[in-house]
Amino acid sequence: MQGEKLTYAFFTGILIGTLGGLIGLGGAEFRLPLLIGFFGFPALEAVILNKAMSLVVVASALPFRAGAVSWDLLADNWQIVINLLAGSLLGAWMGAGWATKLQSKGLYKIIATLLVVIAGFMISGHLVEDAGSPLLENSLQLALSGAAAGFAIGVVAALLGVAGGELLIPTLVILFGVDIKLAGSLSLAVSLPTMLVSFTRYSRDRSFSVLGANKPFLFIMAAGSLGGTWIGGRLLGVVSETVLIPMLVLLLLLSAFKVWKHQ
Repeated sequence: MQGEKLTYAFFTGILIGTLGGLIGLGGAEFRLPLLIGFFGFPALEAVILNKAMSLVVVASALPFRAGAVSWDLLADNWQIVINLLAGSLLGAWMGAGWATKLQSKGLYKIIATLLVVIAGFMISGHLVEDAGSPLLENSLQLALSGAAAGFAIGVVAALLGVAGGELLIPTLVILFGVDIKLAGSLSLAVSLPTMLVSFTRYSRDRSFSVLGANKPFLFIMAAGSLGGTWIGGRLLGVVSETVLIPMLVLLLLLSAFKVWKHQ
């Protein structure tokens, strides 16, 4: 049974890593319902495991996407990254603290609700992906809006154990007028330090011991995720967003339904 569980973990990691590398996500939105519903982890432990594996996906997806989105292009947009980080780092710390105080039933409800909200953001980001210009012309208003959006995204990312790309990408497209492919890579650049902050906060809770107690599971799924992010990076630009985004939205809604039923 343990061997079968590890096999499922490996192939699940490949699939979710591929989605993450392709879109610019940590893939945690799809991994979390599986950790809770299929693999049977309690809500907070699932969030912590999810965060650990999302770190692997995000850290590897950036270099794997470099062939399609260059490092120079990322460097040219460093101000946007700093703007969002100004809010997201604080939001991640606070969100992780709140998550450790919630009862499992309450956390399940929040997770399901946020998955539905994320699906809505992904639809919005897709519908305006050709906007091409910032939403606000005033630079101060744009900076304040970016920091506020970053804070909210940091909270959500910490509560779900996700990278936050499913919210960051629409924010980058809608608020800053960034191209959808560049937005995917910029979201990863924001997500990595944001996730490290919330991960550090989670390390102070006793549920953090789930990582040590499930090392084989963690390493096997992480290995599958690495392979998946390489595949996703290679597929970038081949698969059309007009097909992929609606499919991911449907998966999010199905995942939300599954988590809601599990409480």
